[in-house]
Amino acid sequence: MTSGSNQYPPIRSYVLRDGRMTSAQKDSLEVSWPCYGIDFSQTLLDLNQVFGRTAPRILEIGTGMGDATIKMATMHRENDYLAVEVHRPGIGSLMRRIDEDKLSNIRLISHDIVDILKYQLPENSIDCVYIFFPDPWPKKKHHKRRLISSSLIPLIKNVLKNHGRLFIATDWENYAMQISEIIDSEPDIINLAGRNRYAPRPRWRPMTKFEQRGLDQGHYIYDFALAFKN
Repeated sequence: MTSGSNQYPPIRSYVLRDGRMTSAQKDSLEVSWPCYGIDFSQTLLDLNQVFGRTAPRILEIGTGMGDATIKMATMHRENDYLAVEVHRPGIGSLMRRIDEDKLSNIRLISHDIVDILKYQLPENSIDCVYIFFPDPWPKKKHHKRRLISSSLIPLIKNVLKNHGRLFIATDWENYAMQISEIIDSEPDIINLAGRNRYAPRPRWRPMTKFEQRGLDQGHYIYDFALAFKN
């Protein structure tokens, strides 16, 4: 950075911690990416062309190892799922499961969601956005890395269709409080559960290891069901 510059790199909501990949994950990532992966570019996607059909579109931000994605895509084959994940073991695991279960309604992008929302997804192209158990960044000094912020919400609104929905879940109380503050400060957001209220747990959301881990630790699960004013 040059002296006196005011340009700072963006704060990412993740740090790449790839860890150890199994041979099966590596093989699936290498072999299946051309079939199910979408490379990031600053060119708008034609999702009908990507999926080969017109269908309800779900954007899932942060799929982890892909367990919930696979279950939802299996139970609701009428929907198309665009999964976003940056950690390679999770991507490889999801690719392997897609192949094993012969699913045609999942595609995956491995890139920062902010860029994807800004440059790659067309306006009014997504029916629902899911953000389930994002990294809580529990230390106060790291709260600025949390994914859900007042700068992310307008980007999500832009890609959602009219009457689209945003569903969020976390098991960290102070993250839930932060999300509630963001909702209250955004006049375009409608909390479908009512002001300052949490939504019931959606019956259609599969239990994942992240949710179960939170429950095992005695955490409460905080759900949000949100819409946007047109």
